[in-house]
Amino acid sequence: MLFGNPYKTTMVTADQALRGSATRRFEVPATHAVLGTPLEGPWPEGTEVISFAMGCYWGAERIFWRQPGVVTTAAGFQGGFTENPTYEESTTGRTGHAETVLVAYDPTATSAEQLLKIFWENHDPTQGYRQGNDRGTEYRSAVYTTTDEQWEAAQRTRETFQRELTEHGHGRITTEIRRASEAGPFWYAEDYHQQYLEKVPNGYCNHGPNGLTCQIGLVPAAE
Repeated sequence: MLFGNPYKTTMVTADQALRGSATRRFEVPATHAVLGTPLEGPWPEGTEVISFAMGCYWGAERIFWRQPGVVTTAAGFQGGFTENPTYEESTTGRTGHAETVLVAYDPTATSAEQLLKIFWENHDPTQGYRQGNDRGTEYRSAVYTTTDEQWEAAQRTRETFQRELTEHGHGRITTEIRRASEAGPFWYAEDYHQQYLEKVPNGYCNHGPNGLTCQIGLVPAAE
């Protein structure tokens, strides 16, 4: 799909984006296939939400549902323009969204900083509009925050991990860090994408430790 499709390597603009739909066009499961918690809420009082894009969302979601303190996870789309996108629309590059994993978590049992550590250490954040063999704007690296604490932690850990990358001869981080209020809503993906690697244990996974360490709790917040 790369050949002849400029939207796979160049970010679509709002006026070029697919229109989408005012209403959702498919059903989303009520509960998480692994954790048994509500996929769309309501969640326990105090639950916080942060979203991560790091390539194909199948493997990325599994990494996060395994983390202590995580209430639920979901695969979806964020950071673009199209309302209620389908997976088929997102793969054209004409929605502007990244394949994203929503992570709802208990901040008394884990932290944004700890989740960001997992994010940085399990993909290559220097690849721009691709992740490994997956190429296109929908596979970009991104963090979408919903609290000031998450925003500050994202900036802080990016600086920390950049130093680690530089020390080991790697390039500059291309990760998009935006507040969710600016990036736009998280749109849930279709049923078969949710907890995909639980349903298809031998399915495609493009994630795992990158061999580097993101130290946390050591660097003052960025201004």
